[in-house]
Amino acid sequence: MSYVSLSFTVLFVALSIALSLWLRLGVERDIVVAAVRAAVQLIVIGYILKLVFASHRLVFILLMVALIITVAAWNARGRAKGIPGAFWRIACGLVVTEVLTQAVLVGFGVIPFQARYVITTSGMIVGNSMVAAGLLMNRLRREVENGRSEIMAILALGGTPRQAMYPRLVQAIRAGMIPTIDSTKTTGLVQLPGMMTGQIIAGQDPVQAVRYQLMILFCILAGSAVTSIVIGFLAYPTLFNRYQQLREDVLT
Repeated sequence: MSYVSLSFTVLFVALSIALSLWLRLGVERDIVVAAVRAAVQLIVIGYILKLVFASHRLVFILLMVALIITVAAWNARGRAKGIPGAFWRIACGLVVTEVLTQAVLVGFGVIPFQARYVITTSGMIVGNSMVAAGLLMNRLRREVENGRSEIMAILALGGTPRQAMYPRLVQAIRAGMIPTIDSTKTTGLVQLPGMMTGQIIAGQDPVQAVRYQLMILFCILAGSAVTSIVIGFLAYPTLFNRYQQLREDVLT
């Protein structure tokens, strides 16, 4: 696809802006910013990946993966307002997910340890785990805000922070996982995922493309679960002080 051909797809952005103006949605600026940012970011990362793939150096692979995790953690942090140290806890969850999934993929020879495989799979896995982390943090905040009286009552009766939070923590973890589970259920019927369609467009055998897509789907499913659980159990203790009391200075 040439840049000239690509330029015609800007019509879709114009259509979105026109509809927003017509219905007075007030999101025209957001659409423009999103489109421009996406274009700039993708073009820049495209050239960077071209250099990284050509270099075959381990340090560049690690730096790219670190960048992916850092940006993902910073973005998910926005949904964790009021939770102390949210960035580092989210980053830890994403690191655990990345290490586990890549250890299985590379360790069992599913993919070779090459930049084009490790970086691309990491981007898809961490990107979806980022969404799970954001949903988890958002739901955890709401669960604590809505159940503050119940949590304090359990603590007053001698319960531990874990006992007071566990039912609400479970609901938050479920909230982080459910979108990925629902999306996986409808894959192939409602949507044809990006890796599969990209390989098919590139001329790859559809059956081979399906195999790669299943690999990614299973990694994303596991990543969503691991990320939600790890971050959930790292985040909830920060809501209590050393006297095992619910902190009044958080979630406000």
